[in-house]
Amino acid sequence: MSDGEQPRAGKVVPESRLRENGKKAEGGDGGNANEMDRRALFRVGVTAAMAVGSVALGLGLRTRDGHGKSKSLPKLKDHRVDKIQGAVEMAIVRGPDAAANVRRAVEAMGGMGRYVKRGERVVIKPNIGWNRLPEQAANTNPDVVAEVVKLVAAAGASKIWVTDVSVNTPEQCFARSGIEKAAKAAGAIVVRPDGPAFREVDVQGKLLRTADILFPFVDADRVINVPVVKQHGLSGATMAMKNWYGMLGGQRVKLHQDIHLSIVDLASMIKPTLTIMDATRILLANGPTGGSLADVKQMDTIAVSSDEVALDAFGASLLGLSPTSLGFIVEGMKAGLGTPEWRNLKTEELGG
Repeated sequence: MSDGEQPRAGKVVPESRLRENGKKAEGGDGGNANEMDRRALFRVGVTAAMAVGSVALGLGLRTRDGHGKSKSLPKLKDHRVDKIQGAVEMAIVRGPDAAANVRRAVEAMGGMGRYVKRGERVVIKPNIGWNRLPEQAANTNPDVVAEVVKLVAAAGASKIWVTDVSVNTPEQCFARSGIEKAAKAAGAIVVRPDGPAFREVDVQGKLLRTADILFPFVDADRVINVPVVKQHGLSGATMAMKNWYGMLGGQRVKLHQDIHLSIVDLASMIKPTLTIMDATRILLANGPTGGSLADVKQMDTIAVSSDEVALDAFGASLLGLSPTSLGFIVEGMKAGLGTPEWRNLKTEELGG
């Protein structure tokens, strides 16, 4: 890679080159590469839309079998647990140790045993979308993922999957993010996205009627969302609700045509058990791919709740955004998924 070349999604960036960029006062902005990434997504989206004629037609055809007859598709379970009156509804922990922040935040929420029972199967969904290093904040911090796996294992889960549908080459994303190694070391089964890993399910959303999703989301008793906080060129931000794009197969790009509504469709379908939001490092610009350390801010924060709308509103504040400026937060509130007024929840804040 030449001195003037910026990191690009899908390209392996030498650590020495990355850290050299991070030491520069102005830093490399990586803007041109990220703009190319976004333009490529738009080109793919247009091609996909032309191929199927329209989003509605393309998705409608998936509810028919080979003889043109309607077929019955499985629906996802409701993975939520019963609320406990008077319990903490959101925990926010700040400190230099990401794993310790996760432990303290989950403990403040009542402990992992409140959400996972012995013998249950659990899928953990981090963001592993990009061929980036942890320092670039394009993916969930591997230390956060590992700690969640350990807590779930200690609660007695019989099987723990860690999975995501990467945008860049999965093998590179899972390895370079550090998540595959960390998750396996903590005791999880890592599922990469390939053909046999997907199953078609009934979504019954306003935009999305059916979807191909990774099998652990169909088989799991509990689902734990572990997103990272990032700026996003299309939706404004990607945090808790947007992270569900990463369980989808083929029609993912087409959903960008109505991105806010599709985000809410997916969040309404999955009904996660718990969301553990990683704001150890956040990506302030050139998301979702990132690339330049100049766009990364160290926040050393973990936020945990079962209210994804509230978490996204909190995450928006870290990015300097008003929650009401993000369409998916407004639509999520309208759909009854939660409240953007996160300060109205019973919240426990710990650390600096």
